[in-house]
Amino acid sequence: MLTRNSHSSRTTYPEDLRKTMNVKSAQESGVWLSHWDLISRTATPLWELPDAAASFGVAELRLKDESTRSPLGSFKALGAPVALMRLITRLYAAQNTLNPKLMIQGKYADLLADLTVISATDGNHGKSLAAAAQAIGCRCVIVLHANVSVEREKSIASYGAEIIRIAGNYDESVAHAAQLASTNQWHVVSDTSYEGYEAIPRDVMQGYGVISAEVIEQLENTQSKAPFTHVFLQGGVGGLAAGIATYLWEHYGDARPTFVVVEPEQADCLYQSALQGRASTATGSVDSVMAGLACGEASPLAWTFLRSCVDYFMTITDEDAITAMRSLSSGSDRDAPLVVGESGAAGFAGLAVLARDQEHFRAVGLNSDSRVLVISTEGATAPDAYRELVGETADSVLVRQQEWKQGIAV
Repeated sequence: MLTRNSHSSRTTYPEDLRKTMNVKSAQESGVWLSHWDLISRTATPLWELPDAAASFGVAELRLKDESTRSPLGSFKALGAPVALMRLITRLYAAQNTLNPKLMIQGKYADLLADLTVISATDGNHGKSLAAAAQAIGCRCVIVLHANVSVEREKSIASYGAEIIRIAGNYDESVAHAAQLASTNQWHVVSDTSYEGYEAIPRDVMQGYGVISAEVIEQLENTQSKAPFTHVFLQGGVGGLAAGIATYLWEHYGDARPTFVVVEPEQADCLYQSALQGRASTATGSVDSVMAGLACGEASPLAWTFLRSCVDYFMTITDEDAITAMRSLSSGSDRDAPLVVGESGAAGFAGLAVLARDQEHFRAVGLNSDSRVLVISTEGATAPDAYRELVGETADSVLVRQQEWKQGIAV
């Protein structure tokens, strides 16, 4: 399904939005993160996929590969650590000597040993929060809902987090985490907002702006210095889309790209928000192979930004995502084989779906001159699930990627 957002704007980035999220804060987040040993010191790849572009009928298609951002395997490594550092800075404001660059290196572990943070997660956010808490030296509790795999649970626990399981879904795990925090005087570090809770989700979204900053710099180093005409972004609660889109909107102003948000058809909270004009809830079961996007309620804070800048919202099936994963893993003569996880494939899958429906393809302004950016938000963060869905291991795909690189270099 596809719907146009009648509230999207082509003006310059509004000042009232800039006061909450802005390029300056996103860039500061990038500086802080550069001092964490789990973050790559180099930009993640911006792969050019000319054969895929030709098959979809567009001039250019590039994929920003967040699988190499960190050993954590996803873009979430940019959000939770920044939010945790900013939270601690606020909590310990009297300790005005706290330096975030030293904090992420564990220099204040003795001071922060009694601090407990908690969050609900579908996997990647919780793992990133656990890793950041371990590095900083505070305690971390993670609430997992029934649909989070044991594989993802073990991955989170490996970074020292204490795991609490509930029988409900993601949104119920968010409520349970909030209740535990209130009872125990812990601090919620969530990537979704709710009434009275906006500062930390904002900080999470600011971290995602690092992706946009890198894309702009990488684009300037190519022959095509013009911005992308279209950017496809994952849905979920809306944080990633808001963090990336607002940065590009502020940078490019009224010449910003067309933004298309993609989410599972059974977890269509942002699609429904577009139809109703307010942050809303999903109409389906929410359970999806795209675990990171299996969210039933849109973040009200994220929606504040998405309402004004996302031009189209669309939904895809689980099979669309799996097909995209397999296509990206296969590569071609000119396209490198890529390890892209279930949620990471959503943007590419959305473009593929539109390419099969010329009416919708044209409706979003796509044509043979279009230059498209998609974000691979994760690699094989659940290796067993990846192998089952793609039919080979992530390591096998990476071996073929290296062979492809060698062939190109010859």
